[in-house]
Formats: sequence, structure tokens, C-alpha cells
Amino acid sequence: MLTLPQESVCSPSAAQPLDVPMLRPPEAASPRACAEPPAARRRPLLARCFRIASARRGGGSAAAFRSAVLGVCRGFILLYKLFAAIMRLVILEDYDQASEWAAKYICNRIIQFKPTQGRYFTLGLPTGSTPLGCYKKLIEYHKNGDLSFKYVKTFNMDEYVGLPRNHPESYHSYMWNNFFKHIDIDPNNAHILDGNAPDLQVECDAFEKKIEEAGGIDLFVGGIGPDGHIAFNEPGSSLSSRTRLKTLAMDTILANAKYFDGDLSKVPTMALTVGVGTVMDAREVMILITGAHKAFALYKAIEEGVNHMWTVSAFQQHPRTIFVCDEDATLELRVKTVKYFKGLMHVHNKLVDPLYSMKEN
Repeated sequence: MLTLPQESVCSPSAAQPLDVPMLRPPEAASPRACAEPPAARRRPLLARCFRIASARRGGGSAAAFRSAVLGVCRGFILLYKLFAAIMRLVILEDYDQASEWAAKYICNRIIQFKPTQGRYFTLGLPTGSTPLGCYKKLIEYHKNGDLSFKYVKTFNMDEYVGLPRNHPESYHSYMWNNFFKHIDIDPNNAHILDGNAPDLQVECDAFEKKIEEAGGIDLFVGGIGPDGHIAFNEPGSSLSSRTRLKTLAMDTILANAKYFDGDLSKVPTMALTVGVGTVMDAREVMILITGAHKAFALYKAIEEGVNHMWTVSAFQQHPRTIFVCDEDATLELRVKTVKYFKGLMHVHNKLVDPLYSMKEN
């Protein structure tokens, strides 16, 4: 018997397995949600089933039988699209727990993928303060022998323009000091934009080409700013944008001043960044949001519509998005929304429990 979820939103682009429940709370559903009740949507599929039975019982032609079978297959495909999950919101108690959950998820995804020399797992990575806890846990899993990055390729989201690569606040330095030098990744497989390239547009185009040649991103991990920007896709960025040169908003410059001794004159004003469209092309996206100062951005991402002034909201439309946050980041969400997603934690935790290990392979 085919069992249909009772709380769902139509999403022609969704591509999640049917065993994952619909995770958008009913009150936050899009205005485009199907007005037709689930029972009404069952009828065409059931009618096709009856046609198959009739064709077989009445000795119908082979062509009619094939047509009926194809009709049922199309019906199942439609149901697959209608009831696949649009997004998940994973709420943990604090920053440490959110970081650990995210690290476990990345670890399990890599191990389940079973990467080899001819089949690399491709991972998109962020910088900033939010992912540091996640990186520390991944390093721990590697040192314990549970995880290897030997057959992993990485693509970082962004890099400052004009900042020397060996500058302590460049994202090259950040990634090598906080992550890459502690794991077994091949340096040739760690891709970071060059903010000092002689032709920045050529550099951006080449980065997109490298992603394409790698077969696309399997899992893109990102963080956001208080204004809801992902990577350096500042408010007003096109939601179909690709890797490009971007002028930083004053809010971003102020937020990053803490890394430059609080001196605004030292903070770069331009950066190279992947586009929103670049991240949307990933097969899966996980966005880390922690702290009360990002609560309004999470509210915009979850409870309001898609808006290019809050670029993180674009991922409502991605077929496989996971928002991972702590309690502080939920302060602007409605109580019903928080309760709804917390009620699904038993489902979310199955994604990270048990934690897989390469020792078992």
C-alpha cells in the first residue's frame, strides 16, 4: 500500500528519498502549496492501477498494457517529486553540539559515498568563526582513524582580493592552519580562489570550470552573516549568480574588522566569491547558523519567502538543504516552528547515529 505524507508542499524540483518526511511546517508553507487535498491527488494513480488490472483481466493488448504501466510509473515519479522533503532544520542546544552534529553528518556522507582514486567526494567549504568547531571534530575523526580525506576534493567559497596568500587573515591561511594541515588531503585537491590573480574574471571562470570537471559539488557546507549573506553574496545579489568579483557591504566589513585588530582601513573591501547559483548547483547543501546575532537571518531563511536581499533564503528552493543551528539562533522563529522541527530530531539524528568509521570498511 502506498502511504502518502499528510503534511506536504508541492515541489517539482525536489529530489529527496520518500523515506524522509516533509519537514516544512504547515504554517510556513509557500503560497504556491497545493490547494488540492492528498486524497484528490491519489485518484489519477489509482485509476491507472485499475486500468492495468482491467487490461490483464480482460486480455487487453500488449500496447495497452505497456501504456498503463508507463502511466503508473509516471504517477510514482510525480508522487516522488510532490512529497520529497524540501528542507530540514536541525536545532541543537548549543554551538558545540551543532558543530559536532555537522561534523558527524559530513563524516557519514563521505564514508557512505565510498570515495576511491577514480571517484572523489567533492566538498564545498566555508571560512569564518562558525565552522571552526566542525573542523576540529573532523580533525579528531581523522586522527582517530575514522575518516580519511585522501579521496576528497574541496572547493572553498571565497577569498579576499589583494590580501597576500600568506597573510594570517587570508582564507588560504585560515584553511591550512585550521583544517588542511591536520588531515591527509592532497594539496592539489584543495581549491581556493586566488585573490591576487592577474585577471580576476579569468580566475573566477576557471574556478567554475574546475568544479564542473570534478563532477560538481556533492555537499556544499556554508555559513551566513547577520544580514543573511552566504559566501560573499551580499544583500541584493542575484540568486542565479556564479563565481565573480564582489564589493563587500559595510556590514560585512564591520563584522570582519575583528580579524584585523578592529581597524577598518585594514579590512579588504572586495572579494572573489562563488555565486548563489554555484552553491545551488550542489547536490546537497548544509548551512551552519549559530548565535543570537544571526537569529533574524535564520527567521528570514525559514519563515519568509525567497528574497535576494537575504540570499540564504534561496535555499528554500534547493531539493536537499539542511540548516544546522543552535538554540540562540532560533530566537526570532515562531514557537510553533521550533516545536515542529524539534519534534523531528529523532529523524534527523538517524543521519548521524551511528557515526560510521572507515575502520569498518
